[in-house]
Amino acid sequence: MTDPRERLIVALDVPSAAAAQKMVAAVGDSASIYKVGMQLYTAEGPQVVRDLIASGRKVFLDLKFHDIPNTVGSAIREAAGLGVYMLTVHGSGGGKMLRAAAESAKAALGSAPIVLAVTVLTSMDQNDLNAVGVADEVAHQVVRLARIAIQSGCGGVVASVQEAALLRKEVGGNFAIVTPGIRPAGSAIGDQARVATPAEAIAAGATHIVVGRPITGASDPSNAAREIIAEMSEIAAESRL
Repeated sequence: MTDPRERLIVALDVPSAAAAQKMVAAVGDSASIYKVGMQLYTAEGPQVVRDLIASGRKVFLDLKFHDIPNTVGSAIREAAGLGVYMLTVHGSGGGKMLRAAAESAKAALGSAPIVLAVTVLTSMDQNDLNAVGVADEVAHQVVRLARIAIQSGCGGVVASVQEAALLRKEVGGNFAIVTPGIRPAGSAIGDQARVATPAEAIAAGATHIVVGRPITGASDPSNAAREIIAEMSEIAAESRL
């Protein structure tokens, strides 16, 4: 991964294709991967994904599939047919579901999308996890789900920066770690509970970071994206010294 732009995923958490197109134009060449999540996909459907890919962008389809294995496998097959670069499933769906997702992705014609298993949402803290019946610590639950995902053939996981270094140590292997909840120094954390800066994410071993409001809410989205990429590049260069 030589191009630092390939590490930045800009979250298009907007209500329409027109708003998405406006934001992509504002960011310009400063980013090449865009996240299409549930809001935009529900509003516009698969055409917004097709349009982004046709414009030369890569799409991270973040729909967090979570259902019986056959249903998830079928959904992944359709998503792969759109040409998406990455997509998400919930790690808590279990090994059978994760294997169905991974196998459907690998069977896709053309380039197979990277299947990422969402571990513990970055909006959740220890109290939230306990409230839904998980008594273990957040970090332990993240590692547990990551192991199942990688053993099931997934290409990576979604986890917070706080768990990234531990994942590399405990799970090992060459897999993607995508970290949401990224906030440059001084930014509001919004509805996130476990956040970090771009530099902290790369230093911890993340392969990709997802950034939304600090870019999409900036007066100059292109410059905001460039500043984040510069910060990541500096940390990556230092780690090679």
